[in-house]
Amino acid sequence: MSVESRQPPRTRAGRTTAGRRRLRHALTVAAIDLFLAQGYDTTTVDEIAAAAGVGRRTFFRYFRSKEDAIFPDHEEVLRDIERSLATAVPAQDPVAVACTAVGLVLDQYLADPDVSVKRFALTRTVASLRDREVATVDRYQRVFARYLRERFEAAGDPMAGLRASVAAAAVAAAHNHVLRQWLRSGGQDDVHAHAREAFQLVVEAFSAPARPGGEAKTVVAVLDASAPMSEVVRQLSEALRPAD
Repeated sequence: MSVESRQPPRTRAGRTTAGRRRLRHALTVAAIDLFLAQGYDTTTVDEIAAAAGVGRRTFFRYFRSKEDAIFPDHEEVLRDIERSLATAVPAQDPVAVACTAVGLVLDQYLADPDVSVKRFALTRTVASLRDREVATVDRYQRVFARYLRERFEAAGDPMAGLRASVAAAAVAAAHNHVLRQWLRSGGQDDVHAHAREAFQLVVEAFSAPARPGGEAKTVVAVLDASAPMSEVVRQLSEALRPAD
């Protein structure tokens, strides 16, 4: 008798949307706990599936690889972000819209603090998982840059492309700074207060578009690698501010 056949409640639960979500989460928790306990490279898909009370085939119905099990919801959150940007009221400040949308990523981590903190510990020690996380952040940032460029171009900003790229990077940096601070605190930090402060910095720095008719310019910023995010944002904002 297989592991799956010994777990009829789990199998039936996977037939509903809520059940599939629970089983997906169970596989993620099992994977993270095993990776932390015995190492990423030595843990097998069969062990993850067994720890979650299912079989190998069930695992592969949810994930393509054991690496995918660590970041199970990013595709869904990315779609939610794209919908949020696409349905935003045109009169809204585009940078504020982007900051609100990236909050969906933060909400994902806050929904399960224990798993998020464990995942953070794991990605700090496994290079392939860290690279996967960096690639995911880049995808979010490109979505924001595309949205902001379209909005800035519609407003007649001659520096729309540059401003959008830098603003999108600032949105991602603000989010990552706040998220990592919270993760390092073990999920105890006041993440919402820090998020409001960080996103306000970004909105104040990048909301006002350059005046139409101005000449585009190339900005080269030389910054100390240890400079705080507020100083980075301040200097970039000064460099991009149109002349009176």
